[in-house]
Amino acid sequence: MKKLSYKLQLVLTLVLLVVVSSCKKFGDANIDSNRSSDMDASLLLSNVQLRFSGDLEVNEKLSTCLTMPMVQHIGGIWSNRYGQFYIYYRLYLSSLWDYTYRNDVINIVDAVRKTSNDPLKTNLNAICRIMKVYEFARLTDVYGDIPYREAGKAYSEGIVRPAFDRQQDIYNDFFKELTEASAQLDASKDVVKGDLFYNGNIAAWKKFANSLRLRYAMRLVKIDPDKARTEALAAYNAGVFASNADICLMNHQDVQNIYDVDMRGNGISSSFTQSEVVPRVTSTFINQLNSTNDPRLPHVVRYYIDIINRPFDRLDISDQLRPIIGYNGVKPTEYVWDGWMNQIDIQVPGQGTVTAVNNDQKAQLANFLIRRNAPFFHMTYAEVEFLLAEATVRWGLNTGGTTAQHYAKGMEAACRQLSLYPGGPSISTADINTFTQGNLLIPGREIELINTQLWVALLLNGPEAYANWRRTGYPALTPSITQESTTTAIPRRFEYPILELEQNAKNVAVAITNLGAGGNSWTNRVWWDKP
Repeated sequence: MKKLSYKLQLVLTLVLLVVVSSCKKFGDANIDSNRSSDMDASLLLSNVQLRFSGDLEVNEKLSTCLTMPMVQHIGGIWSNRYGQFYIYYRLYLSSLWDYTYRNDVINIVDAVRKTSNDPLKTNLNAICRIMKVYEFARLTDVYGDIPYREAGKAYSEGIVRPAFDRQQDIYNDFFKELTEASAQLDASKDVVKGDLFYNGNIAAWKKFANSLRLRYAMRLVKIDPDKARTEALAAYNAGVFASNADICLMNHQDVQNIYDVDMRGNGISSSFTQSEVVPRVTSTFINQLNSTNDPRLPHVVRYYIDIINRPFDRLDISDQLRPIIGYNGVKPTEYVWDGWMNQIDIQVPGQGTVTAVNNDQKAQLANFLIRRNAPFFHMTYAEVEFLLAEATVRWGLNTGGTTAQHYAKGMEAACRQLSLYPGGPSISTADINTFTQGNLLIPGREIELINTQLWVALLLNGPEAYANWRRTGYPALTPSITQESTTTAIPRRFEYPILELEQNAKNVAVAITNLGAGGNSWTNRVWWDKP
């Protein structure tokens, strides 16, 4: 969790040079356009880690345009409309697939191959195996059945049209890989270089592997509860995150990302700050924080007067506007310019009279959350505690505490993790205690309340919030249907890209058949997303 050292910054520079020099032509999704077969495995790892949250193309389309508006964290601007109002746009639905298979999958598969059976690189191999699971999990959770065992092997094995694996089989392999990789990690063995998550900390990687195992176990609570229970308990016993010091995050640099060229900054932040109008916070999210007297609300939700293309020079008018209108977000069914609000004149110290027009009266995320050097949280201690709370109430497992204790720890950790952002707040223990004591679990509603708090904690991690909402149904979101909507329900998956349908037709046809009635539709469900 420490800021990047000078050595890691050098690694970022090397990775950037690799990215800049890479071929940008589109071809088969399983052909190595970067020809990474001659690159050191540690650099391949760095590249994959950096791209996960630094790739502006993927993070903008996947998160800012689609999943974050779908789960009603943000909305209101033109680019949010696709996820906010469910406007079908296949190019955006394909972005994760196209860029991940052509870049990250090729590189991480190659990194695992290069380090397999090498007694001098057992730790590097284990970390690459964990990273491979993490990469493929994001893909399969969004699309369903995907190329997995044969993916990324065009150059090493000549497989240019890989078979699709069933999601159930993929998940079974995830558990095997995470279990074996965690056990394989040994602090007395090779020192891992180029690791941008934990700087080669073996104990931290063990906890990350086990915590991911817990996350993926809980995906199965409806489709295979026995498997979910077994894997969740095994993950806990193997050792999961125990404090905010264990959080897996990527520290980014204060650089505006450039599509497929410069990925040092936070890709989601860059997608926010390159817009002429910054996304707004939804009324759904604000109402949740307001109704629970959440101490994060005044820190996370702010009012600004925008300055086009200069988001961090904008004027903060929260203290003057909030006493007049309270907390006002954009409604899930509206753009920021809808629901017109009359202008208000306010007195701002050092500025005199300032006029807040309609757009200024729709709240935004605080600057510290969307700065380009904001960390990206891959997995948090708060999430682990919420998942343990759910596992405990579902199955009565012995996970080191009661459901209520895990729940309270999750809420506390989610509040405290804001201090990990540069310029982020440190919420007082007194305020946190008031929050947790004022929002105790209610018998019969435990799973709802736990996962609603997890939804809050997953702010700015759209794909994970989207996955957790689909597996649990919480919070209970009302679909934001407008005249622009192309479906009347919140989409449940992304469709396979046209290029895959054309170039890998035989194999993708099997995957579409496995989807059942509805086929390759974004209203259909992946295997674990059982109604």
